[in-house]
Amino acid sequence: MQDFPRDVQQLQAYFSAANSTAAVRAIPGEGLDVPIYILGSSTDSAYLAAALGLPYAFASHFAPAQLMAALDIYRQNFRPSAALAQPYAIACVNVVAADTDAEAQWLSTSLQQFMLGVISGRPAPLAPPVESMAPLWGPAQQHAVQQMLAYAFVGSPATIQADLQDFIDQTQVNEIMAVTNIFSHEARVHSYEILAGALRGIAQPAAVGELAFKE
Repeated sequence: MQDFPRDVQQLQAYFSAANSTAAVRAIPGEGLDVPIYILGSSTDSAYLAAALGLPYAFASHFAPAQLMAALDIYRQNFRPSAALAQPYAIACVNVVAADTDAEAQWLSTSLQQFMLGVISGRPAPLAPPVESMAPLWGPAQQHAVQQMLAYAFVGSPATIQADLQDFIDQTQVNEIMAVTNIFSHEARVHSYEILAGALRGIAQPAAVGELAFKE
């Protein structure tokens, strides 16, 4: 981490037109001013993104505890740069959307199993959904998984839209980056379709402007 700020600045130099006479050159890439985003899961990354005046993405899809603190630090300490005039914040979240709340909850057991593997030190490929997680985890494991999935949006179109509206109002993020861990490819595609429709119906905070969405 001590060398990370220098590494970012070095990348910026490699991608700049001024690098054309340097001993080490980035081909292709040099002169294109490739956009650089800082992605982090702690407040350290927020300070760095603010100091360098870069867009900031927070990994709240697996490390939600420090999201609000990181966003506050980023915005309060932001220094305008050649790359960015004002803060631009992205929140990475989990989304499992389906036609009904019950179906979405069932599909989300694949995500819960995946996170259970992470916290238990036994990561495994995404598993099919199950009728109940009760046989698979104990109370402590369940609590740990639920903590990691604090920003998992699971439900029907109406539920997803309402919950995301609350999240965007609270965080004032400029962009939502969504990951959907659903075992069935068809159900995953449908989840993204529902999410896209939900976002089109969300009222944009005046401080944010037009909300962007990436998957």
